[in-house]
Amino acid sequence: MVHELAHKLFCHWTGTRVLQVCYFRFGNPAGFVIHEKPTSVWKHMLIGIGPLFVNTFIGLMLGLVALTLKGKSEPAFMALMWLAVSIAMHSFPSTGDAKSIWAAVWHREAPVLTKVIGTPLVGLIVIGAIGSIFWLDLIYGVGVVVGIPSLFKLT
Repeated sequence: MVHELAHKLFCHWTGTRVLQVCYFRFGNPAGFVIHEKPTSVWKHMLIGIGPLFVNTFIGLMLGLVALTLKGKSEPAFMALMWLAVSIAMHSFPSTGDAKSIWAAVWHREAPVLTKVIGTPLVGLIVIGAIGSIFWLDLIYGVGVVVGIPSLFKLT
């Protein structure tokens, strides 16, 4: 749900009108945001990678709140940690996001710089999708929620 909310927020921030939002459903995809064509390829790319920023931030913030409860309320601590990791691990843009970015980047009118930046970006998204088979998304989620606070001695 937060992943789709991130796409919607980035649509709003880029001035791109949202036509339909589904935050959760049983099926594939589990959620989606349908929006009008953004006014630039850069905006299209930002909408596609929005969850990377929003989910990472929300996961980290929930993790920090959870850490304040450690030793005080273990059930609340565990529940918030689970939620934080779950949100952070859904930071990776989907293969649908990659396809959408790819189409925008390789449109004949797209600037060369968007091709230079967008092509490896799509490659990284695909690698992330393949990596999720090997729990890369979970490793990322735990890294955000546990690793970053430890690194900065916020625990």
